[in-house]
Amino acid sequence: MRPLPAVTAATTLLLSACTPTQPIVQIPKIQVQDVQLTRLDLPGGLASLAAVFNGLPGAPVAHILMDLQVTNPNPLPLRMTNIAADLIIDGQNMGRVDLPNVDLPARGATQQLAEIALPVSTQTAQNILKVARGQLVTYRLDGTFSVNMGLLGVQTFGPYTLSQGQWKQKAVINF
Repeated sequence: MRPLPAVTAATTLLLSACTPTQPIVQIPKIQVQDVQLTRLDLPGGLASLAAVFNGLPGAPVAHILMDLQVTNPNPLPLRMTNIAADLIIDGQNMGRVDLPNVDLPARGATQQLAEIALPVSTQTAQNILKVARGQLVTYRLDGTFSVNMGLLGVQTFGPYTLSQGQWKQKAVINF
């Protein structure tokens, strides 16, 4: 009688966990292929600026599109139930990025698009304006990832700096 492939894979992961020098899962590599501020919604014109200062609903929203390549260095496929990260621009936390259900082939990669809607506040407006004006900023994605490990359940790893780099795009506003 031959063992089931899922049981064999889980057993391999479990046995590799017993070796002190071998981690259970190597960290997937996340590379930002492209990042763009695609739209800046100002729902109420000047009223929305007042909303920003008063913390009211209807504040402006920055829409960002990130094209990510997620690479699996592991010899087994990974079913990532979530990648959760904070988008940090020039040292300031701008908001949360969540990528659910990322399937990675063994020693392979997949492309993921992350559509992010970030409320613009008095704390984040300066960095969004830099991007919108086409100025160079640095970014980082700091967060965790969760992997469905079959019989071992869902395991969360991190926090890690998942990706970092510089971002400069064509200006979308001219003031």
